[in-house]
Amino acid sequence: LVVLTAAVMKADGQATQRELGHARGFFNRQFGPQHAAELLRLLRETLQRTIPLREVCEQMRAHLAHAERLQLLHYLIGLAHADGSMDRAEKQVIQDIAFHLGISEKDLHSLHAMFGVRVTVSSAYAVLEVDAKVSDDEVKKAYRRMVVKHHPDKVAHLGEQFQKDAAEKFKKVQEAWEAVKKERGIQ
Repeated sequence: LVVLTAAVMKADGQATQRELGHARGFFNRQFGPQHAAELLRLLRETLQRTIPLREVCEQMRAHLAHAERLQLLHYLIGLAHADGSMDRAEKQVIQDIAFHLGISEKDLHSLHAMFGVRVTVSSAYAVLEVDAKVSDDEVKKAYRRMVVKHHPDKVAHLGEQFQKDAAEKFKKVQEAWEAVKKERGIQ
């Protein structure tokens, strides 16, 4: 977690105070103040080092379930957005991380779409991982798949902050479904 946090923070050439604050807040909520302080010290050291991204991701891929890897990527995307925008280099590092974690492009695109300010019909299809041209039945199936994939219970063992973030993602899936249902007139 610390190594991937450092990789995203370093991607654009500068670790900003807002990114550090985002990581600090997450670590505090997830691990408590004492452990968070140790993680932040480790993060500062890691920011000074070359990061073996592929090796770290492959190790995590071997030890984390798909839902856990999705949640990790969700955190990293939030970190990249912490300073108000996602730089091209940050986006590339996240794409590399996703690839090495075994996260599909559809999953990655869906996670990015969840960071929109407000769900639009076009972002709703991206969140549901379907094209706007598919049938109503295919949209329903996609919605059900996303509910299973992003259900907060899948990461309940990871701690309070991961559960909170998972619930937020789940809410985005629900909002996307509601937007598509309304646009298509699905009952």
